[in-house]
Amino acid sequence: MATTPNGMPMYTYSELEGFAKLIQDRSPHIPTVGIICGTGLGGLADVLEDKTTIPYTDIPHFPVSTVKGHHGQFVLGRLKGKTVMCMKGRFHLYEGYPMWKITAPVRVMNLLGVKTLFITNAAGGMNRSYNVGDIMIMKDHLFIPGLAGLNPLVGPNMQQFGERFISTSHLYDAGLRKLARDIGKEIGCSDFLQEGVYAMVGGPSFESPAELKLLNTFADVVGMSTCPEAIVAKHCDMRVFGLSLVTNKCVMDYDLTEEDGPNHGEVLETGKLREEILQELVTKVVERMENY
Repeated sequence: MATTPNGMPMYTYSELEGFAKLIQDRSPHIPTVGIICGTGLGGLADVLEDKTTIPYTDIPHFPVSTVKGHHGQFVLGRLKGKTVMCMKGRFHLYEGYPMWKITAPVRVMNLLGVKTLFITNAAGGMNRSYNVGDIMIMKDHLFIPGLAGLNPLVGPNMQQFGERFISTSHLYDAGLRKLARDIGKEIGCSDFLQEGVYAMVGGPSFESPAELKLLNTFADVVGMSTCPEAIVAKHCDMRVFGLSLVTNKCVMDYDLTEEDGPNHGEVLETGKLREEILQELVTKVVERMENY
């Protein structure tokens, strides 16, 4: 492993190539599309054709998922004529993983040939017009840990992937966002399809009412993932498309009781509720994305 200037470890480019080679040796597929399957989208990997499943535990020195509802495996196969690599189970800052480990799968995907990354997540709804079960197309993000210095690009720059300084002004691809809106109308989910800004916090504690009021000034939903992967995908010059599933309404009222607050069970339950429509939306965007 390499080290940062302050002595912290990080994967070397050679180690990342080793992860990619192990996967390449076990699967005949050369993926062009990567999908990080958040809550409600894990079933998408199950419908891939001619699929190969590789548990993270089969990859030496690779991180593993520790969160309930997050399977720990890569699944490679074909989806509507595209060669796809799904990540069932992501890594989070609150699990104790540093940013260079959280985002390693994105770099591995890029080394395998992925040019477009789909990222989905579960999020709490701060925008009062959003309802539980709404799906939000991400047009921008508020990366709180990144603003505090926990950015996945901190440390020696891997020039093989991209330049040191990247712009995030248009991080979430406008063409794919438009395609998702068009498909949303076709499949009848316009009534609960939103477009807005995602705020990432570190977790694992859910946010206090004061924190939510501050975040809601700039963002519509809040979660504990996605931004690091999106930043690294941009560093690798990949197209990025993000979707948030609103699994609970955020509690900003001090008069509500403890039972009114969010819980992880509610997140999983809403994921099951929207699993079918999320899968259809992502599948159709993958199928038709060349023209956008």
